[in-house]
Amino acid sequence: MRADRPNAQAIVAGPQKESVHLNENNFAALGLAETLMRALTAANFTTPTPIQSQAIPPLVGGSDLIGLAQTGTGKTAAFALPMLQRIAKHTTRPTPRMPRALVLAPTRELALQIAEATRTLGRFTHQRVAVVMGGVGIGGQGKILNQGVDILVATPGRLLDVMEQGMVRLDRVEYFILDEADRMLDMGFIRDIKKIVAKLPKERQSALFSATMPNEIAGLARELLKDPVQVSVTPAQVTVDRIDQRVYFVDTAAKRTLLMELLQAPEMSRVIVFTRTKHGADRVAQHLEKGGVVAAAIHGNKSQGQRQRALGEFKSGQARVLVATDIAARGIDVIDVSHVINFDLPMEPEAYVHRIGRTARNGAAGIALTFCDHTERGQLRQIERLTKTPLVVAMGARTHAPAGGEQERPRQQQRRPQQQRGRGRGGNRPRRAA
Repeated sequence: MRADRPNAQAIVAGPQKESVHLNENNFAALGLAETLMRALTAANFTTPTPIQSQAIPPLVGGSDLIGLAQTGTGKTAAFALPMLQRIAKHTTRPTPRMPRALVLAPTRELALQIAEATRTLGRFTHQRVAVVMGGVGIGGQGKILNQGVDILVATPGRLLDVMEQGMVRLDRVEYFILDEADRMLDMGFIRDIKKIVAKLPKERQSALFSATMPNEIAGLARELLKDPVQVSVTPAQVTVDRIDQRVYFVDTAAKRTLLMELLQAPEMSRVIVFTRTKHGADRVAQHLEKGGVVAAAIHGNKSQGQRQRALGEFKSGQARVLVATDIAARGIDVIDVSHVINFDLPMEPEAYVHRIGRTARNGAAGIALTFCDHTERGQLRQIERLTKTPLVVAMGARTHAPAGGEQERPRQQQRRPQQQRGRGRGGNRPRRAA
């Protein structure tokens, strides 16, 4: 299992600039153009997030950058604003099939989200933004590229497809962003990324954003970046401070019943349920629908139209519950998600952080509930080690007591007999009360 490495400076070898630690509390101090400031005001963005305060000045200044930040920290604006400022210097229309900036994202949903945010922030710069991704017809994307675009947001596989068909060339890319690099690694895209990077001009500005920095991503950063500035937002601040995390110990066969019981609570107004598999997502969504709960499922086997329709229903409130696999963990930006429920624990502990981050967007608080059966205890321990936050055992699941009939109670009470016998480890570690 991969360990979280929050400090890129200790991983990426070679000469590098010092990490930037700025505390500007307004966008005016970050060196942004007047057109971008107007767009920020129109979008009611008044105070930059920590990753924006740290990343925007060096990017505006032309430096390459490594940014360590979770989703939900505002990193899209952190790279989009400097990108828009740089590309706005051009006074002529872009050349057909030759974008001036390229952003790579691991999933279709994230690519669409980045493009939408970039259009919002660049509304007064009149730059053309296009998305190239799978799940939709390639011919229409080719026509858009032939008209000329300033900024191209793409998923790696489809970008290689349009490159091979001669629909796009990367010779004139000046600004390159690799977003969610560790997710790219998890999804097996690193080889595709290297093929794409080989077609980029050597003289360009580049930035890599990632939630973690495993060795493979550190090596990729060395290949991509020149003397990068390094900035970091501590993951624990995102996970611990704003999200109430609880765990239910429940047999696998009882998870659906427990889910239906929990959804009876009116405060569960907008809920994302994460499953491990695509078929599991469909089965849970069907079970909810049969029980009278309007739900939509989103996963990799769905067409892009189905995925966008499900996400649209969830955003509009037509669907109260969105059931998703980890493909959605970093690609959904929906406000007012009241709860995230981990129906299955993820195999990678980092995925847990991204899942629960869906309920703490833009500084909001949220609640994350986790269902854990006896086969998932090891994954739960890995998550707690990563987040440095012991999950509180949820009280009140009367029909779903842990195996053996033991009633639910705070985990420090469950462990006390072990500690008295001298077999417990870390028995004095404080636990939050349920």
